[in-house]
Amino acid sequence: MNLKQDIDKQIFHLIGQAADEMGREAYVVGGYVRDIFLNRTSKDIDFVTVGSGIELAQKVASLLGKGAHLSVFATYGTAQVKWKGLELEFVGARKESYTRDSRNPIVENGTLEDDQKRRDFTINAMAICVNGDRFGELVDPFNGLIDLHHKTIRTPMDPDITFSDDPLRMMRAIRFATQLEFEILPETYDAIVRNKERIEIITKERINDELGKIIRSRRPSIGFTLLETCGLLELIFPELHALKGVDTMEGKGHKDNFYHTLQVVDNICDKTDNEWLRWAALLHDIAKPVTKRYDAKLGWTFHNHNYIGEKMIPRIFRKMKMPSNEKMKYVAKLVGMHMRPQSIGEDGVTDSAVRRMMFDAGEDVDDLMLLAEADITSKNPNKVRRILENFKLVRQRMVEIEEKDRIRNFQPPVDGKEIMTVFGIEPCNTIGQLKERIKDAILDGDIPNDHDAAYEYMLKIAPEFGLTVVNG
Repeated sequence: MNLKQDIDKQIFHLIGQAADEMGREAYVVGGYVRDIFLNRTSKDIDFVTVGSGIELAQKVASLLGKGAHLSVFATYGTAQVKWKGLELEFVGARKESYTRDSRNPIVENGTLEDDQKRRDFTINAMAICVNGDRFGELVDPFNGLIDLHHKTIRTPMDPDITFSDDPLRMMRAIRFATQLEFEILPETYDAIVRNKERIEIITKERINDELGKIIRSRRPSIGFTLLETCGLLELIFPELHALKGVDTMEGKGHKDNFYHTLQVVDNICDKTDNEWLRWAALLHDIAKPVTKRYDAKLGWTFHNHNYIGEKMIPRIFRKMKMPSNEKMKYVAKLVGMHMRPQSIGEDGVTDSAVRRMMFDAGEDVDDLMLLAEADITSKNPNKVRRILENFKLVRQRMVEIEEKDRIRNFQPPVDGKEIMTVFGIEPCNTIGQLKERIKDAILDGDIPNDHDAAYEYMLKIAPEFGLTVVNG
């Protein structure tokens, strides 16, 4: 098969010219080739040459001239050329061998065939020649094109060796199955099951990178289901694995919180690409296993799982080597608050409850509502309809309250400096207590959110704190 029309671009001809002038074979490889057949575009393009990839990159950069930026990574025998928004990666063809305790290979120079054998999956092992006399020729020794057609994930060589050598490939198999919505071939899947314990040599950072790609996919449930069924999830994310299963007491069972969680994640993915809102969906019930209790009158309960879940998030983020910054705080807040919209709807949509929710959630209140709506997975259509109607009322009240009271970006109408001036006091706990009372009065609807009303209220309650006006 010849794909010259698919790579009939200046950059491919130029790289082929550089390789010809050096007397080298050169090929486009990996994901770029795969994505041609999937009708996906990419600005990252990998090239393999039989010889030094660094030397070919240097030649290409010189032909491209001033607009090209060359970076050489001599330790790894690779080089990168950035040019007009493209990132071109160059490496020499190589063969690899591994030691048992490391995924870092022992590398030797090799042929194109050697290089294709070391690739993770057949769909990533195809190559297209860019040399002038063979320009566009597809080299596909492992029938990757057939696997693409059948939507199959399969290793080029023995899967047990492939996964034992580099256990991260087990995660990559599941990630590709999720992103592309392909099926992992049974022999390949079974090898993941057999080699799952090898994942222990992979760093948390690399595992988290693959989890992030799964959660950014269209249907993350595919990946997390595969991780669970093959046994990897228990090893890399035991808190999530612990959600799985149904206990029964006195003939009463609870829903399987693992599959409920995956449904919530898929639901949220239909509404948003926000990766961290998706993480909040994945972790919203994370504390249910540790809060699960059976009560003869109430049945199964998970009291305070939202608040305990919120406290678990920082530890999970640290353990998973995820960012311990505003994103972590955002996820923790949504986990802690995810039940608020539904409880407001069930208790009657009062202005004070909506104000407090908007104040506590701040700018993230719309994301909170999306999470709460995604959390409705009941099979009872009447229950679903009732909850959604309540959410509609909550959203209507949010709009009305925001127009009137400006709660989302709430700032105390009376600040500490003014309090100190009016009552002639130095910084102390009383100032914070006064501000808290004023805030509560606004959120409860006792006074409007403006300076004059807050000031009058402050004067009214001042005697309770033993304060008198000295600069009124």
